[in-house]
Amino acid sequence: MSERIQSIAVYGAGSWGTALALQLARNGLDVLLWDINPEHVANLNRQRENAHYLPGIAFPDKLQCSADLPTVAAFADYHLVVVPSHVFREMLRKLAPLLNAADAVLWATKGLELETGKLLHQVLEEELPQCRAYGVVSGPTFAAEVARGLPTAMTVAANQPALAQAVAAAFSAANYRAYISNDVLGVELGGAVKNVLAIAAGISDGLGFGANARVAIVTRGLAEIMRLGAKLGAQPETLMGLAGVGDLVLTCTDNQSRNRRLGLALGQGKSRDAALAEIGQAVEGAKSALSIGKLAERAGVEMPICQQVYRILYEHLPPKQAVNELLSRDLKAEF
Repeated sequence: MSERIQSIAVYGAGSWGTALALQLARNGLDVLLWDINPEHVANLNRQRENAHYLPGIAFPDKLQCSADLPTVAAFADYHLVVVPSHVFREMLRKLAPLLNAADAVLWATKGLELETGKLLHQVLEEELPQCRAYGVVSGPTFAAEVARGLPTAMTVAANQPALAQAVAAAFSAANYRAYISNDVLGVELGGAVKNVLAIAAGISDGLGFGANARVAIVTRGLAEIMRLGAKLGAQPETLMGLAGVGDLVLTCTDNQSRNRRLGLALGQGKSRDAALAEIGQAVEGAKSALSIGKLAERAGVEMPICQQVYRILYEHLPPKQAVNELLSRDLKAEF
């Protein structure tokens, strides 16, 4: 896995999958981008841009698109999965008969499995037992900025150091800095929990509670991530880095974040379903609020902010009441 990556298959032609495909193709890799929707793929090929999600950003010649999964799977030995977390297992099941032990599988999906609360590397180990090399790509990144070539930094964590090095080299350029890690679990955890906390920050701002409340949510939310990470075996340095606090701050403070925008709408009195329909794309935190609760319960870790987001989304708890309940908790030491 230490050789330079020449070609890669990317699965999922939404905004994030397309942005990562653009970065890789601009760096000289041959990239074949797959999507389940043949009509969407036909539009990508005809227009040579993702007009639906990233309008006005032209595809380089190195980026091609296909809706034929066997063709895409046979295209390269490196595979980057960028589909929503609730279809991650289904995607791997489709790929299972098409991949072999020599293939490396990566993902840029941020979330947990909805029904089980399992981390995505656990899902991969169950569905692709033949896969010896795998890793996750994550960090404080908005798709539109990556697609436009704006300066970006992220983390590549893999179960094999050579794979992390090769993938980081494939992404790195004058505008893009990729760091390597062996802490797959920590990178996954940071990327999943921050989405729920961004909803909380958005709710607070939607209620008009101001900057003090927002920074309290970010800080205490980080404490929740750190507690869960410590119990599950994540490296604390990971959660204090790009894939942890970096991604948390970005997602909680900028309205490019769908999770934050969902929270803003909830705080302003809109229903969950109306807010999701208005956003019109997958909002990972809405589903992660369910799965993180299951994971935290199994681990025996208290995560009160994430729990209140779950109750607002699924138990119709009024946002103001959720905040009041958080503020009325028993006094305790910060650390």
